[in-house]
Amino acid sequence: MKPGARALGIAESYRNDDGGSASTLAGAVVRADRALDGLAFGSCTVGGRDATDAVCELFSALDREDVRYVLVAGIAPAWYNLLDLHRIHEHVSRPVCSVSFEASAGLEDALRREFSGEALERRLATYERQPTRRRTEVNGHDLYWRALGLDGPGARELLSAFTPEGGRPEPLRVARIAARAADAHR
Repeated sequence: MKPGARALGIAESYRNDDGGSASTLAGAVVRADRALDGLAFGSCTVGGRDATDAVCELFSALDREDVRYVLVAGIAPAWYNLLDLHRIHEHVSRPVCSVSFEASAGLEDALRREFSGEALERRLATYERQPTRRRTEVNGHDLYWRALGLDGPGARELLSAFTPEGGRPEPLRVARIAARAADAHR
């Protein structure tokens, strides 16, 4: 991958100490050579159903045609405000890759424990539509990913190219730092 290739990483931060109902989202445009090339901020409702729209709005607000990939941290930000990767992929017209960092049996049991009725059914329907979660190793760290617009080798190449060290792709690492900083000043 060329050093100037750009990816948008989107991560969240949530402070529960102020009783707030919003989670801060940050989008960081990072080049494969690790240069930060843009930031944008947004929010989504804790326990809501607006995270997908918030991610799409962040992408649109940046208005960056040069971004080739979109990476999101996980699939359930803001207390199970599930991302619909298909809708994001359709909106951005670029490969989308959700990345998490821990092994998991999945979210179904947690969703059933936390929700019921229509709230549960909607979340389960969204969750079950998402691509299969896969594992790959980068720099000795396990990464778990779901992708649209990328096959397995393409996703592994993307994750390796944007993870020059450690186990967190640089666009997601920078986005998480930015989200935390913005959240601290809310």
